[in-house]
Amino acid sequence: MGAPVTVGVVALDPVLEAGTRTTLLACPDLTVCEPVDARVAVLTVDRPGPAELDMVRATRALRHSPAVVLVAGSLASGDVLHALAAGARGLLPRRDADAARLAHAVLAASRDDCTLPPHLLEQLLDRPADVRHAAGGWTDGMLSDRERSVLRLLADGHETAEIARRLAYSPRTVTTVVHDITQRFRLRNRAHAVAYALRAGLL
Repeated sequence: MGAPVTVGVVALDPVLEAGTRTTLLACPDLTVCEPVDARVAVLTVDRPGPAELDMVRATRALRHSPAVVLVAGSLASGDVLHALAAGARGLLPRRDADAARLAHAVLAASRDDCTLPPHLLEQLLDRPADVRHAAGGWTDGMLSDRERSVLRLLADGHETAEIARRLAYSPRTVTTVVHDITQRFRLRNRAHAVAYALRAGLL
């Protein structure tokens, strides 16, 4: 077994912060420390509004760029899109954030995996595209025509060389386009980029 994952807690409410710390201290695979030194930061909020999303971004900008798990009193599918775009790598409703589930989300985030509760993922995928756009997902103006074309072919399962042939680009150009998308929206890889675009109603 490897060393415990370091995890910090960030909250606007000191009561929420104390409760989250207590839950994390019950997880043997985790070591609670200050957020600036943590591999993963758990943000505990009532609901992801503008101030809370700024906290996600600010936490990602800390010295070690910790992955962020967001725990919220309420989470709608539109909130999920905003939180993912801000850089969160895991989301949990507070009612589900017991020691086992929170530890699972933190450990997944430490491996750069993105975790969502199944019911929130279903809500995202079930929503009409125009509603997802209104909720704050990607819009056409946020991606160029070239980026949308590459993402659509990725979603169809094509590899880099095939995408390059179909679009008359070099393989290096396709790789650069995918890299630019993942960096801009803080996504971990091409599969995450496609999944997020689908959830946002772009594809």
